Amino acid sequence: MTRSSSKIAADVTLDESAREQGKRYVFSGNWRHETAEAMAAKLKKLGRPSGGRYEFDFSGITAMDTAGAWIIRRFMNGIAGEAGAEVHFASGGQRYVELVQALPEKLRPPERDTTRLPLFQRLFAPIGEVTVSIWTDTVAAMFILGSAVRGAQLKLGRHAGVSPAAIVHQIDRMGVMAVPIITLMSFLIGAIIAQQGAFQLRSFGAEIFVVDLVGILQLREIGVLLTAIMIAGRSGSAITAEIGSMKMREEVDALKVMGLSPVGVLVFPRLVALTIALPLLTIIANFAALTGAALVAWSYSGITFPTFLARLQEAVDFSSVAAGMIKAPFMALIIGVVAAVEGLKVGGSAESLGRRVTSSVVKSIFVVILIDGLFAMFYAAIDF
Repeated sequence: MTRSSSKIAADVTLDESAREQGKRYVFSGNWRHETAEAMAAKLKKLGRPSGGRYEFDFSGITAMDTAGAWIIRRFMNGIAGEAGAEVHFASGGQRYVELVQALPEKLRPPERDTTRLPLFQRLFAPIGEVTVSIWTDTVAAMFILGSAVRGAQLKLGRHAGVSPAAIVHQIDRMGVMAVPIITLMSFLIGAIIAQQGAFQLRSFGAEIFVVDLVGILQLREIGVLLTAIMIAGRSGSAITAEIGSMKMREEVDALKVMGLSPVGVLVFPRLVALTIALPLLTIIANFAALTGAALVAWSYSGITFPTFLARLQEAVDFSSVAAGMIKAPFMALIIGVVAAVEGLKVGGSAESLGRRVTSSVVKSIFVVILIDGLFAMFYAAIDF
């Protein structure tokens, strides 16, 4: 059947002969998407009848899809709703009757709740929600951390099965492949700090102290902090996306059915890899930043490399190096745990995955900066 002939095949007529039984709409032909436009126009020409009893006869319909059923349902809703008439179905074409009846009645926009909440509730409800969310995330993080420490094994209830290959693979992805970007970023940061410091100290004739500034700031704070932030954005988001996509495809549930621990299989190798890779990346970042600072100090202030190294040895002691390196494993654990928690919270939609990846990066960076501040206060309290 061609497209033009299929449009002619569908028809609807108004039979007003049986007045004691009400008016009857007789539908016939092929009510499919090919004829929907023409039939909608014909029903519109029939107009909206007044109140009374109306009967729809589908016995002459040869085929119907959802588009044709929507046209009839919309016309029927107009009769029943606007005209206030009663609509009944005649015998025959029962499967088409069921299709039309399965469609919803006239859709109305959802009613908006206009009740105004009390001021106290509007002020403190968001605070309560954030508090509950923080507590829930803390409990989940403690569960994952405890499971990783206790249950490094892959099989539930067994004490073997850790794959060194998985840990080495994650170290390669999170550590080795991050070396170029960490080196470049730290080199530029060290150069910028040296240039700005020399520019400000030049007014006092104390440009040599830029070495002290760069050395102490980089080794104690900037090196580990910026490296952790970069790893949170690079590796933390990857962990959340990987675990989240596994959660969406129900691979995490499959591991449980197989008797495997999802934390042992998915989280533990990544936590170990981060704990190893982040301190090593911090060392690389420190060397790169000091190299950039030495080049800028030589080109901008005329401080030679031997003078830079001699001054650096006087300004930096073991506590400056240790203060930064001690933070690195804690920040690595925080990034891994937060990323794993957000990954396991992913639902079944791509929107949920994107939302959790964003939340993972934001929370990781926030907690890393918070931990860095707590360490700074602790070091000041013990004069370290």
